[in-house]
Amino acid sequence: MSSRTPSTVRTAATAAAPSTPTPRRSLRWRVVDIVVASVLAVAVGVVFKLWEFGYEPLSAAVALLLPGTQALFGGVWLLAGPIVAIIVRKPGAALFAEIVAASVEALFGTQWGWSTLEAGLVQGLGAELVLALFLYRVYRLPVVVLAGAAAGLAMGINDTILWYPGLDAAFKTVYIVCGTISGAVIAGAGSWLIVRALARTGVLSSFAAGREHTKRRSRPSTAA
Repeated sequence: MSSRTPSTVRTAATAAAPSTPTPRRSLRWRVVDIVVASVLAVAVGVVFKLWEFGYEPLSAAVALLLPGTQALFGGVWLLAGPIVAIIVRKPGAALFAEIVAASVEALFGTQWGWSTLEAGLVQGLGAELVLALFLYRVYRLPVVVLAGAAAGLAMGINDTILWYPGLDAAFKTVYIVCGTISGAVIAGAGSWLIVRALARTGVLSSFAAGREHTKRRSRPSTAA
């Protein structure tokens, strides 16, 4: 008489069966990706407009101490790209979000006019380049910080060319360096923390960012 129990047979059969290959994540945009990216970009575009009121006094104050350091506060205008990119994880997400958010800011009316669209294009491309280097498959904190820094670098170079062409090299260097730091800290690390906070609410369950959060929460209970 066999001493093997039904559960033992099932376990052995499962172990012997070939493992199912993990499906490759598609980089094609879904309808839900377009909708969520658009909603988030519009929401951040409103933040862009509101931030104008905070940026002016802060930038004026620090510029008195060291001209060019006002770029330290520019990272807020870079948030749309990384936030949407971390959630949607599709080619062009950062660029799409920055352009939509910049368009919303321009529609509300801004001292920079429709040149905000050009800025959104340049800044979105900065973040997009880094994400493309990682084939749109790595969204860990160091990569997101690097993407934010690239967006900040793009912002700094673009602003010094368009808005400060007559100023000296020292000012431009400080401005570009501060813009890069702001992009890394505010747009990079900041967006990563914002997405983690959204994932905790459960609203991102249809996206990889939400599923990753669920897996992190289930690990302690699985090991127990």
